[in-house]
Amino acid sequence: MKELLQKSWPNEVSKTLVYRLGEKPLHEYLKQNAIEKPNRTAYSFYGRDISWKELGESVDIFAQFLADQGVEKGDRIALFMQNCPQYIIAHYGVQRLGGIVVPLNPMYKESELEYLLNEVEVKGVVTGGELQALIKAIRPKTPSIEFVVSTHYADYLPDQPTLPLPEELTRQKQKLEDSFDFIEVLKGCEPYADKVEIDLWNDIGLMVFTSGTTGRPKAAMLPFGSALFKTAATIHANQFDLTGRFLTIAPLCHIAGMVMGVNIPVYTGGECILLTRFDPFTTVEAIEKYKVANWYSIAPMNVAILNLPGIKKRDLSSLKRNSSTSFGIPVSEQLASQWKEVTKGCMMHEASYGLSETHTCDTFMPLDQIKWGSCGIPTFDTELKIIDFEKGQPVGPGEKGEILLRNPGVFKGYLNRPDATAETLRDGWVHTGDIGSLDEDGYLYFHGRIKEMIKSSGFSVFPEDVEALLNEHPGILQSAVIGVPDPIRGECVKAFIVLKPAFKGKISESEMILWAKEKMAAYKYPRFVEFLDALPATSSGKVLRRLLKEPQEKDVRK
Repeated sequence: MKELLQKSWPNEVSKTLVYRLGEKPLHEYLKQNAIEKPNRTAYSFYGRDISWKELGESVDIFAQFLADQGVEKGDRIALFMQNCPQYIIAHYGVQRLGGIVVPLNPMYKESELEYLLNEVEVKGVVTGGELQALIKAIRPKTPSIEFVVSTHYADYLPDQPTLPLPEELTRQKQKLEDSFDFIEVLKGCEPYADKVEIDLWNDIGLMVFTSGTTGRPKAAMLPFGSALFKTAATIHANQFDLTGRFLTIAPLCHIAGMVMGVNIPVYTGGECILLTRFDPFTTVEAIEKYKVANWYSIAPMNVAILNLPGIKKRDLSSLKRNSSTSFGIPVSEQLASQWKEVTKGCMMHEASYGLSETHTCDTFMPLDQIKWGSCGIPTFDTELKIIDFEKGQPVGPGEKGEILLRNPGVFKGYLNRPDATAETLRDGWVHTGDIGSLDEDGYLYFHGRIKEMIKSSGFSVFPEDVEALLNEHPGILQSAVIGVPDPIRGECVKAFIVLKPAFKGKISESEMILWAKEKMAAYKYPRFVEFLDALPATSSGKVLRRLLKEPQEKDVRK
């Protein structure tokens, strides 16, 4: 691999990773930014500019509030909200104390939340006001939670917003019950003045939920150093303009969105334009108004913008780099060419390969040697190999096998899951469960998943998790789910359900889908349901999902 890297590594990029402000946690980068450039804008939120000084002070104040609640090094605090400045403040406020951030998708429903919060025994939750009712509902069943902080996103809006507001930013502030108000917290504490010593490569700063290759979600434990390493590697390998503005739309709760929106602005000290979610018109307005230079997108976003009426008359020429991920729509040479024409020169390319267990961004695309359809080459200090499925031996160029990788950013294991950790993490190598191949130049090609994880709208959906939630329905005897192709989402979920005798003929497929929609995140609930008399299984009773992907015998289907 090292020989291949020598061959493919861009001439303009040093092979040695040098950290901009040295080897230390990112919350110390934030503190340094506040000292060196106090009046420069850190984040702009629909026209509300937050300086590095204000951001640094807010982080310190929130850290003191957490300390007053008894939060100590190693305690877990969940962040359950949309993209907003409060997310950034809470994230670094937690880590300032050596605490562990637990990001949760705001699309989660009650049953999902209850499981996840109990899995890591969170001490506190910071939540958006519109999600407060969900937290309140599960408090009796989540005994580890000692306090809740609720925030109103509009508290950080300017009097005159500069961009169109999404619906969640126009809601009235809800009356808080049994929780602290985020904005009041920042008014009621002095800044935290102490310093918690951090072992950069061993102390855990982030727990991201993932199922690895199987099972219900588990908490992957990532040390503080993972965020520093992957952020620096992403910036320097991709040759992002450190002085140019970044646009962040991807969910901050997702590991890729976290790198782009939480970590990169702090590492670079540059300005970030932060939006709660994607809207093609608002995105174009933001790029034009703020002269955005760098953007991470998913390919359907680019296509949506290209299809806007009058898009060729808009000025997107400030964009220089657009790393994009193929979800549903591939990042092809044709799409990149169309994007380059509309933006008058912006370079668009596949973003990277990565997973939660590695803090993502394990590869990058050399700008002078783009290979369409590939995920690029391994980034700094990253080893990558493809092994045979049966013998576990490395395979040759172009041959398919399981992707294995290791670098300084890989996780320390799954919380309280030694068996799952031992299966995935072996001698420092992460066994990804993904099928890939390497060409003669060291470029990685992704071909699918060995296990049965479903990738829907960029989110990982694990069959066992959806099945556990489906089985809460009183009429379901047994269920199994698979991924099916979806032109927009990449994949969506199809559920095969065996009903209890008393429910047969009394509930329809559409009724089951509506029920699931109320219980699961939007990317997770089944779009298709098929009732069966029995599920295909082994003699020991293990469901054979692979057979559900094939035509079923007539005596299996209802």
